[in-house]
Amino acid sequence: MSFDTAPKYRVLGNTETSKMRDLLRVFSEAFEDPQNYTSRQPSDTYLRQLLHRDTFFVVVAEKAGKIIGVLAAYELIKFEQERSEIYIYDLAVLDEHRRQGVATKLIETRKHVAANCGAHVVFVQADNYDPPAIALYSKLGTREDVLHFDIEVPTDTAKLG
Repeated sequence: MSFDTAPKYRVLGNTETSKMRDLLRVFSEAFEDPQNYTSRQPSDTYLRQLLHRDTFFVVVAEKAGKIIGVLAAYELIKFEQERSEIYIYDLAVLDEHRRQGVATKLIETRKHVAANCGAHVVFVQADNYDPPAIALYSKLGTREDVLHFDIEVPTDTAKLG
């Protein structure tokens, strides 16, 4: 008797808000960051609206019905040409499932979806202190060394004057 233990990969449907909560848990655990991923989760209405956007995509890896890896991406519609780019915003695989090709397969699945929506490139950022991510992305694409800047948004709109 053999059981298929290979993960299944799929794009999350636009009504799967409960799965969105599962993937937030995966990000929280994989990144050891409950403050950002599970402490102040959005409402079901917010998640439904997000999942209905044509420019937001989630690819999940599931094993025995549980999410073990997830990729969240956005389609960026370009202005200089009639095309788009896919930005992988977050990618995480639970610790016990790492080094098994899950992240690579998540990206490969996303590449097929990108091709179907007419995107010309998929891109992702990696932190200098994350050698495993750098190694993965180097294997799959061309490295560009760029700088990233977070520009703070004021919370007091009266200051925007």
